Amino acid sequence: MIDDGGQMLGVMTVPEALRIAEDKGLDLLEIAPTATPPTCKIMDYGKWKYENKKKQAAARKKQTVIVVKEIQMRPRTDQHDFETKMKHARNFLLDGDKVKINMRFLGRELAHQEFGMNLMKKAVKFVEDLALIETSPRFEGKQMFTLLAPDPLKIKEYEKKNPKVTKEVLPELKNEPEDQEEE
Repeated sequence: MIDDGGQMLGVMTVPEALRIAEDKGLDLLEIAPTATPPTCKIMDYGKWKYENKKKQAAARKKQTVIVVKEIQMRPRTDQHDFETKMKHARNFLLDGDKVKINMRFLGRELAHQEFGMNLMKKAVKFVEDLALIETSPRFEGKQMFTLLAPDPLKIKEYEKKNPKVTKEVLPELKNEPEDQEEE
């Protein structure tokens, strides 16, 4: 038996332990029922449940939720559209999301899968400075896809080379006079 302060009280009968717990206004909980003799503890069960619930909520808050963003393309996607989609993919990777690049083939496009494979390789090359290839390009029915995950080391290097203009810097720029004449 363990009391509410964490001190060992020794081996005692169940009625004795219940009486001690009731005298303190607390609950008697069986902690290790398989041990010989079983281990019990005197504690406030409601308070323990509440604190445990709070700890679990705090742990859930600290978890990062990984979202898979999908970019859809076709083998005949033009250069400008391709670049726009890849810029979105880069932003998703910088935000910490995974990116699934999905290529759909319709009709006779299936006869020329090499165009799709070339475009997919070009897409992977476009974001290789930020991402790891989690799933290499492969076919599933009439679709080809690849899954890219953000690489924290590559992203840190990229952010060092390309610092973002923060909102804090913008007001300072506005306060400076545009033309400063030296006298």
